[in-house]
Amino acid sequence: MAIRVAQIGTGNVGVHSLTALINNPAFELTGVWVSSESKAGKDAAELAGLDSSTGITATTDLDAVLATGPQCVVYNAMADNRLVEALEDYRRILAAGVNIVGSGPVFLQWPWQVIPDEMIKPLEDAAREGNSSLYVNGIDPGFANDLLPLALAGTCQSIEQVRCMEIVNYATYDSATVMFDVMGFGRPMDEIPMLLQPGVLSIGWGSVVRQIAAGLGLELDGLEEIYVREPAPEDFEIASGHIAKGTAAALRFEVIGLVEGAPAVVLEHVTRLRDDLCPEWPQPAQEGGNYRIEITGEPCYAMDVCLSSPNGDHNHAGVLATAMRIVNAIPAVVAAEPGIRTTLDLPLVTGKGLYAAG
Repeated sequence: MAIRVAQIGTGNVGVHSLTALINNPAFELTGVWVSSESKAGKDAAELAGLDSSTGITATTDLDAVLATGPQCVVYNAMADNRLVEALEDYRRILAAGVNIVGSGPVFLQWPWQVIPDEMIKPLEDAAREGNSSLYVNGIDPGFANDLLPLALAGTCQSIEQVRCMEIVNYATYDSATVMFDVMGFGRPMDEIPMLLQPGVLSIGWGSVVRQIAAGLGLELDGLEEIYVREPAPEDFEIASGHIAKGTAAALRFEVIGLVEGAPAVVLEHVTRLRDDLCPEWPQPAQEGGNYRIEITGEPCYAMDVCLSSPNGDHNHAGVLATAMRIVNAIPAVVAAEPGIRTTLDLPLVTGKGLYAAG
């Protein structure tokens, strides 16, 4: 029997989730929530860019979506700049007895010791009340730095350090809110954006470091964060807008998990808006960028994960993978014990039923 699922948000990630829910017979779409009145009233298929009608129209009323009786919702609404609202959405949905798979806020990948307990408790209480489960994942945070490094670590005799890297050109990533307001690209170099305010990196990617440490059985002394930014050498354009000469155009940061003062688990991002910027920084294994896992130990590993797509570039592939990581986990999350669930809790999600002949 198909699992009844509702879609929350139809932006860069949500449009791919919605397409999957419509096309995959394992799911029955019950409702769609949108954030803008301009999308309200439109058929789900139109929002997904599909030809055939579903008969399900989008609404801005979350209660109306929950009233359609979904067993699970896919939550892809913007969360980075509306954390309080997103967490309240999660609490309401869980308390209503509906499971959730989501792409953000990313710290819910592994929230413990990352965000205050008073932010976690309402979600855990709501999950118990509704007998429901919550799973937040994607690609980064997500499978690129939880499932894959832990799988490699499981073949080691000893481990000195696990490092997960994203080395990506973000020029084609089309989200002005994320690019300019959150990450600070195109902003003056003396202006500190949301992402780089003290402690924010450790909230955003501390979940990665903490979850890997938990998978390795490590008790971390704490987290450190470092970053460096570089300016644009001239004016140029990206998908999200204009980058003026002298404004931020490249960013490199690390979130470091320490054990007895040594960097045991490291999350590193190397982000450029042009391939020729900061050539001395780590370079990607393919044009546009990739994810990289490095394990120092016995044996050592260096694995490059290169995403591509016949329908777009590496950023398109990454957004699609973010959506499908959580959509494909829906059966496991619906079957899971109530509460906040993580990659360490769920069975392996294999892509069952997704084969399609070329």
